[in-house]
Amino acid sequence: CFWGPPGALSAVSPQLFLRCRSWRGLASGTDGESRLAQLLREKFPRASAIKVVDISGGCGDMYEIHVESEEFREKRPVQQHRMVTQALSEEIKHMHGLRIFTSAPKG
Repeated sequence: CFWGPPGALSAVSPQLFLRCRSWRGLASGTDGESRLAQLLREKFPRASAIKVVDISGGCGDMYEIHVESEEFREKRPVQQHRMVTQALSEEIKHMHGLRIFTSAPKG
């Protein structure tokens, strides 16, 4: 659940380390990525790109999400991010963190 340089694992709190080892969040990283991507495709059917990456080392506790969708056109970034967090509101309850990147298609 922690990523960093070799030897940096000692910087992880024991509670977080145990949480990642004993609880897999949204199943495996691949399953969690697939589930979140499917939910985003349902919420943003006009999306030209959706990418979900488990950045927690596979424990399903942190994700990086990229969504490019026409639905974001003329919306401020905070509004775009709110749309994504609303789409994933139930799943977010089980996460440690989330990084969101959104944009409207160019052109």
